[in-house]
Amino acid sequence: MKTLLKTAREQKGFKTRELAQMMGIDQALVSKFESGNRKPTKDQVIKLSTILEISYETLMVAWLKEKILYEIGDDELALKALKEAEEEIKDLRSATNNIISKELQQVLDEIDILKKKLDQFRQFDSYRIAQALELEYTFESNRIEGNTLTLRETDLVINEGLTISGKSMREHLEAINHHEAIAYIKHLMEKNTSLNEREVLSIHNLILRGIQPEDAGRYRKVQVMIKGSSYMPPQPYMVPKNMEDFYIWYETHKNNLHPIVLAAEMHERLVTIHPFIDGNGRTSRLVMNLILLQHGYVIANIKGDYDNRMRYYQLLEIAQTQNNKENFLLFIAQIEKESLERYIGIIAQ
Repeated sequence: MKTLLKTAREQKGFKTRELAQMMGIDQALVSKFESGNRKPTKDQVIKLSTILEISYETLMVAWLKEKILYEIGDDELALKALKEAEEEIKDLRSATNNIISKELQQVLDEIDILKKKLDQFRQFDSYRIAQALELEYTFESNRIEGNTLTLRETDLVINEGLTISGKSMREHLEAINHHEAIAYIKHLMEKNTSLNEREVLSIHNLILRGIQPEDAGRYRKVQVMIKGSSYMPPQPYMVPKNMEDFYIWYETHKNNLHPIVLAAEMHERLVTIHPFIDGNGRTSRLVMNLILLQHGYVIANIKGDYDNRMRYYQLLEIAQTQNNKENFLLFIAQIEKESLERYIGIIAQ
């Protein structure tokens, strides 16, 4: 593990003091990690993985291996103990998977079947189809937040560069910005970039660019209220720590949750932290869809009509205030299922 860390740091061109500053720890501690005289904590391993862009799985396996060797060494019963531990770990993993309700699991199974079907039709993917569906996504996502541009007007603003009479400059910028943010998450998908703070801030920066430039890509520094909701977001001083925990949770769970559940969880967690003055909903939905695209799914397009919008907000509030995410996860899964069915129906024609 020490070799992994030192090699990655040198390849990134970081000095030990620079890495220590990014980690928020003493420089001496970084040196001890690289010499093998000190082992990082699990949270520090996750931070190191993100900053040094080392595969989380690779680094965590190395960390766990050293932890196991340190604890049991060459004890004559070590191998027997490891075999018994392996069986218990499998049981624990199975119990964790059973937390998902039967109804949600059924939808996930249906999605998996659709995903296999989609993979067979990938050769028929069309730029024009993708462009049309992304335009709809921009329209619906902005409509959820109160933008009054119609689908046709959104098309004219984005693709023709026209100005719509009677519509505000903000509404025009929301359409343009969201369209560019979709292009950005597709770029991240193609690069297979792991979700991190830099990328989330970049997505948010695109959403508020030219609208609230002083707040674009920056965490809020004041308390906010969510209109029409009883949920109170955390105080601004808590946001940086909550966001740090957000990325740690992602790295810890990204390989052991169904991608739909992972994407929906990340959406709900980001909205609940409410790290920005404005643009939290759009940014959260883009983060969710980045994860879906990275796993080979299609954009989950939540409709912005009154009934769907109210259902979406109600389920989010229940998740936030009652710590009950089941119905929200099911809602997102159903949206993705519908989006897959529609996409397959179009390209299979």
